[in-house]
Amino acid sequence: MPRNLLKNPCGEEGLEFWKVTENGGDGWMVDDMPENCGQDFPFKNVKKYFATSYELCLKRQVIDLLAEGYLSDELDAQPVVKVEDCRTDCGCEYQLTVCLLDENRKVIQKFQPEELIIDPNEDGGSWKRIEHTFPAYGSGMRFISFEHGGKDTKWWKGWYGVRVTESSVTINL
Repeated sequence: MPRNLLKNPCGEEGLEFWKVTENGGDGWMVDDMPENCGQDFPFKNVKKYFATSYELCLKRQVIDLLAEGYLSDELDAQPVVKVEDCRTDCGCEYQLTVCLLDENRKVIQKFQPEELIIDPNEDGGSWKRIEHTFPAYGSGMRFISFEHGGKDTKWWKGWYGVRVTESSVTINL
């Protein structure tokens, strides 16, 4: 099974390893997963999540693939790159941007779904998984940038925006 290249994907270490790029409203918060976080939550061992506020909150990690032990030849063979994110909310805007980057950190390929506005009356507030597998992207990938976050749509003070946890970036050689 490929390893998760994101460090601290669930907030067990606060915001360690994440670069906060937007910290609006009351900023990012790490909270304990409630006992009953929904029957459909796919990761029973996850104890924490990241929560956003009423103005835009984004955080990013840039993964140096050579520093992670991958060889240039392996990366140039275009191995499968898969990204996943788990999110829930009480009414929010959710954003995800993942970029495959070359040695100069120029974008080779980008995944950025349309900004997602979630209505809890229609969605039920259940945890959802977002997944993407990068198709053929050519040679030269050396870094992967993963950025996600959002904000609530009700402008409530506190942390009622999108909640994310168990994010992952994997490479299957």
